[in-house]
Amino acid sequence: MAGHSHWASIKHKKGAADAKKGKAFSKLARMITVAAKRGGGDPDMNPKLQLAISKARAVNMPKENIERAIQKGTGGGGGSELFECMYEGYGPHGVALMAEILTDNKNRTAPEIRKIFERFGGNMGESGCVSWIFEKKGLIIVNDTGLNEDEFMMLVLDAGADDLQRVGDVFQVTCSQANLDAVKKTIEGKNIKVETAEVSWVPKNTIDLDETAGRKVLGLMEALEDHDDVQNVYSNFNLPQTLLSEVQATK
Repeated sequence: MAGHSHWASIKHKKGAADAKKGKAFSKLARMITVAAKRGGGDPDMNPKLQLAISKARAVNMPKENIERAIQKGTGGGGGSELFECMYEGYGPHGVALMAEILTDNKNRTAPEIRKIFERFGGNMGESGCVSWIFEKKGLIIVNDTGLNEDEFMMLVLDAGADDLQRVGDVFQVTCSQANLDAVKKTIEGKNIKVETAEVSWVPKNTIDLDETAGRKVLGLMEALEDHDDVQNVYSNFNLPQTLLSEVQATK
């Protein structure tokens, strides 16, 4: 079974908080635009666009913003060309990090991301230096609101999921990319709210951190997430239960 990094269970709450100050909207608009440009403006025919729209709706992004981003991607709007890339590296205590980037200027973004790594005691490496630690999977986050874990596990496994794990106050469901939509619809069909459903880089193994190391790594992760050109950050760390509960409660 793949690892279940605690960062995945934290960042969906951070995304909701960022939406209140507009940061999430601008990042999601970029994601929608690129998805529409790559695969067309019909979400029924473009799974990547469908997922991007689902994430936008999850943080209450206005419908007109979504439509404007789609129109921009299909040629109905101006703006600079956006480039997709992945920056990889190591954080403090050997934690592996991958940052998904959407930028209109790689020459500007790369040194800025490198400085963030260095500021927190990490270093950005060459392409491929840590990606071997991860695999691309469907990832679904569901809040633990009195769900029976055994019954929920049977539900998602029967729907095609690979694994389910409780991480603090949420459940992480992993599945193949192909089964993501089917598993999500099965969960929602039981009137269980899905917090996030996305294609994610899931670690094959994880590193357990103590509280001091955990706080330092969280600082790096949040600094990366706050950069305007960073869409997602993936890592392979686990926090001690006391710190995980504290972070989940304050996001």
